[in-house]
Amino acid sequence: MGFLRVEDIIQATGGRILCGKQTEFSGLSIDSRTIKNGELFIALRGPNFDGNNFLYDALINGCCAIVDFPPSEHVKGKMIIHVKNTLKALHDIAGYIRSKANVPVIGITGTNGKTTTKELIASIFSQSRKVLKTSGNLNNHIGLPLCIARMDGDERVMVLEMGSSIQGDIRQLCEISHPDFAVVTNVGPAHLEGFGSIEAIRSTDLEILDYVKVVSVNADDKFLTEGINGFGGKLITYGIEDPADVYAEDIVSRDIGSDFRLCFPGDRNIRINLGISGRFNIYNALAAASIADALGTGLEDIKRGLESFAGVPMRLEIKEISGSLIISDVYNANPASMDEAVKELARLKRQRTVAVLGDMLELGTYSEEAHRKLLRHLSEMKIDILIAVGPEMITASSEFSGTCYTADDSDAARSLLLSIFSSGDTILVKGSRGMRMEKALQELVLKGERHAV
Repeated sequence: MGFLRVEDIIQATGGRILCGKQTEFSGLSIDSRTIKNGELFIALRGPNFDGNNFLYDALINGCCAIVDFPPSEHVKGKMIIHVKNTLKALHDIAGYIRSKANVPVIGITGTNGKTTTKELIASIFSQSRKVLKTSGNLNNHIGLPLCIARMDGDERVMVLEMGSSIQGDIRQLCEISHPDFAVVTNVGPAHLEGFGSIEAIRSTDLEILDYVKVVSVNADDKFLTEGINGFGGKLITYGIEDPADVYAEDIVSRDIGSDFRLCFPGDRNIRINLGISGRFNIYNALAAASIADALGTGLEDIKRGLESFAGVPMRLEIKEISGSLIISDVYNANPASMDEAVKELARLKRQRTVAVLGDMLELGTYSEEAHRKLLRHLSEMKIDILIAVGPEMITASSEFSGTCYTADDSDAARSLLLSIFSSGDTILVKGSRGMRMEKALQELVLKGERHAV
């Protein structure tokens, strides 16, 4: 972020200065443990924490704090600003910064592929201009405004991932960031405990349409496209199967990555050598290319941006370890992403295929059927071995027709995997973030590293 003045903060939040004479701030922080000199601390409240309790710790290094509960003592030489609601103050500051930034803002939402699509878009635009993007998958009502607050002032495009777990979440993020362009990747069953239905998921993702002038959507996702009615802006479609404005043809899949011809309106096309695997990542590349083209980016910059991207950690990472091919897709899981990962496992089969699958969380009443359907799909794909991890996978494991082992958690799964591991196996490890499935691979990774040394 460029320096924010006190008057900017007061104008944005309507806050009141309780003490101190600071004039400007070098950044925002919500963590008293990592706040830096010159930064402004915002004392957020949550279900299990209260930032006001860490005020004095934050002011050791920080120069100012925004609080919604006036402290009993002031700190010499430090400014304290009082507001009615600190979370709203964070949103108001980010919204103020956004209102002063004359740059295109791209919002990315959807069930799967948001983070990778965001990174691909940023990679394309980074070929010719400075980009501000959300960090990792910090895509909620705290992470997104903190991202906007990092603006230096010389960025030429802003790329924001937008996540949701209940209806209204995307609208809230749009009220902060006011995107001009949008990508909606797909719609599938995820966070159903909060949404209640897949229709509610779709309507939430499409809240972004009320704010943007251009939207790019997956033409092969019929459920998604059927929900787009009455949009008054420009609609761009991308896809592989059905007619679309931006599409891939002549696809050649490799063990790692793929080649395809990327086609645009006006008979424009260019060959892409994508370094990340999976058919779904071709969709992510098409999404990124479609919005970049809408903003006037040249084909060579699009090619360089797509081809230079090496992937996101913990998302479909493919590694050779001790003679076996390991597919590590451990960041998160829902039914759609599980199906795609299993397809990759079957496609990359060498000798035996081993699926180490942890529970898919937050599916509500749909959970049991979703797990059973997944394991029936595993059988149809003729996967050889399943290690079912967690109560939901264990309950559904009777649907699997191959050799099945069960494990209560990822630590137990690690022991099982080590006991059955054989050189030449193709192994998929995947599950929801709460299952910590990366633990199942720890010993194999260490074994591979020792072998490499």
